[in-house]
Amino acid sequence: MTTLDDLRAALGGDEKVTEDLQRAADDPGAVAALFPAAGRRYGRGPLTDGWTADEAARALLLAFLPPEQVADVYRYGDTAEKLAVLKALPLLPIGDAGVPLLEDALRTNDTRLVAAALGPYSDRLGQEAWRQAVLKCVFMGVPLKSVHRLTERADDQLGAMLRAFALERHAAGRDMPPDALALLDQLKEA
Repeated sequence: MTTLDDLRAALGGDEKVTEDLQRAADDPGAVAALFPAAGRRYGRGPLTDGWTADEAARALLLAFLPPEQVADVYRYGDTAEKLAVLKALPLLPIGDAGVPLLEDALRTNDTRLVAAALGPYSDRLGQEAWRQAVLKCVFMGVPLKSVHRLTERADDQLGAMLRAFALERHAAGRDMPPDALALLDQLKEA
């Protein structure tokens, strides 16, 4: 898994980033202005391991905030900002404080947020909520490869849910996504 140090290294010696991180270290209140401006200041280009430059910079900025303020940044952010927060959650020392943010993202119809909510931090979701989230991915067409530890956490109850959903889709004349069928096959073999 990518770390904050990896993200800092991937951003390289970008003077703006270095300057802004020092500003946030000196005054965590500065994050409120720096966070939304990240896309304009650092660009949105791909960086490393599925991170963009603005997401990486935002993750580094979040490290200066207490958990309750991370939740506020998510709550008041636009989609790109929420996505950065969700991706940063496993890198931050916030314990279970970010679980309500996952729950919020899983209530949306934005496939990017749903996929990000099922990244490494989703280990903190209870099994029932996690199963529902996986089913939502299948329903929305979110590739199951984005679900962290899918094969490790998949169980008979998820298999039953997916089989019932497959029957509904078949009755409606619709196909199941190939990755969901592959997961069903794995669950039958286990």
